[in-house]
Amino acid sequence: MTLKAMMTHGIVVIDALLVAGLGEAALAAMGLAGAVGGMLVGTLLAFSSATQIWIAQAYGSGRPIALKTGFYCGLAINVAAGLLGILAVLIFGGDLFTRFAHTPEIAAQAQTYLNAFLFVVLGEAVAGAISSHFNGCGETKTSFYSHLFAVPVNIIVSVGLIHGLWGLPELGVLGAAIGSAVSSLLRAGYLGMRFYAQTGGYFDVAGWMDGTLKASLKRHIRFSLPIAATFISSTFANTASTLLYAHLNVNAFAALTLILPWVNVAGTLGITWAQATGILIGQLLGRNLKGDELDAFLRRAWKTSCLTSALVSFTYLCVALGAGWIYSDLQEETKAALLSFLPILVILPFPKGSNAICGNTLRAGGETVYVMNLFIAAQWAFRIPLTAIMILYLDLSVTWVFSLLLMEELVKFPAFHIRLLRGGWKRGLT
Repeated sequence: MTLKAMMTHGIVVIDALLVAGLGEAALAAMGLAGAVGGMLVGTLLAFSSATQIWIAQAYGSGRPIALKTGFYCGLAINVAAGLLGILAVLIFGGDLFTRFAHTPEIAAQAQTYLNAFLFVVLGEAVAGAISSHFNGCGETKTSFYSHLFAVPVNIIVSVGLIHGLWGLPELGVLGAAIGSAVSSLLRAGYLGMRFYAQTGGYFDVAGWMDGTLKASLKRHIRFSLPIAATFISSTFANTASTLLYAHLNVNAFAALTLILPWVNVAGTLGITWAQATGILIGQLLGRNLKGDELDAFLRRAWKTSCLTSALVSFTYLCVALGAGWIYSDLQEETKAALLSFLPILVILPFPKGSNAICGNTLRAGGETVYVMNLFIAAQWAFRIPLTAIMILYLDLSVTWVFSLLLMEELVKFPAFHIRLLRGGWKRGLT
């Protein structure tokens, strides 16, 4: 799961690495378009995460009809959400970039990148639902394998189209988006074939959990909405933060555009460990395991979470110290901003990893509304207002702005851990 998630986030990192040579303006354009594209993909990941928990408990209970219902409801929701998101971008995307881009050229490049990136949204709508099924059943290698060929395809196609190599047209920023789209659609096709080969599409399983598909879909939506709202809120908060970051000078904005994908990629080790913990908790609850057995499993998972956080911290250290070498073409002011993030990056993984264990365990136990409320409060009552104040009114440095990522985790820490220790999640889903 960790390797698969790193490759998923690596789409943006790869694009940033390949586009960096085109200059700060191209990076700024990709940063704006990536914020909107990330909002769409984040929405799909939100519903896929809910489906994953549903599938995990269905797998633990051993009922094929529950697996069939969970998968097809999750797929229908993903496709509907993806199409609605694409429609919203086509209607409002141009005005958004015109308002927040530094120059008309950056706005035009951002719009061009995003138009091609919409095909990534379509691919991830299908691939996300299928991956959730495999992950919920404990077959996490399948999703990983889909990236083994998708990532090289992304790199080869992107490099060729960005720079006009091997007889391909020179498309610049647009080439990076097309490479991502081609790899995403291929991955969705591969996962679809694997799913059908293993399950036959569940066509031999009659009926639905709640009698009809419509009734099952309504129940799935009711279960999914708090989880989806949590992830969607995070996505919108990150998008709002990026739009606020756009008010910084170009060097500071470029530094954030480069470091945030690395935060996501390296941080997936701790986050996916927590997600895997949530999946296994869901399976154990589906098998009606008791409190002591759940506590023993969770203690082991938590101890390893500390080790994963230490490894993530070390990775951040290497990235911060090596930024000047990785991005040698950048201006000195941009490199200095990247180095200033080092103390924050070293500390961030520990509270973030522990909070993730709490959040995924609580979701698996059905306490999705509490997790949703805590995330939304920390984002919209704390991080976003302070980001706006620091940038628009106090004119603080980019280092202070970046530190809010750590402050947000510290704000959530007591509420998450107190709730987990109360143990209400052990009752499972109702």
